[in-house]
Amino acid sequence: MTEKAYRYRFYPTLEQEDLLRRTLGCVRLVYNKALHIRTQGWYEKQERIDYKQTSAML
Repeated sequence: MTEKAYRYRFYPTLEQEDLLRRTLGCVRLVYNKALHIRTQGWYEKQERIDYKQTSAML
């Protein structure tokens, strides 16, 4: 099996850069909160929280 990788550079404008920063900041926040809930569920109750349950919490 052969794998190929492509790299592309892009040069966003200041407005696009600001939007990317805000968007990725929100994504990071949601991911970290979901991870915290899943980790907390496991360590406190030994309960697995799956993707469906995590999505419903959003």
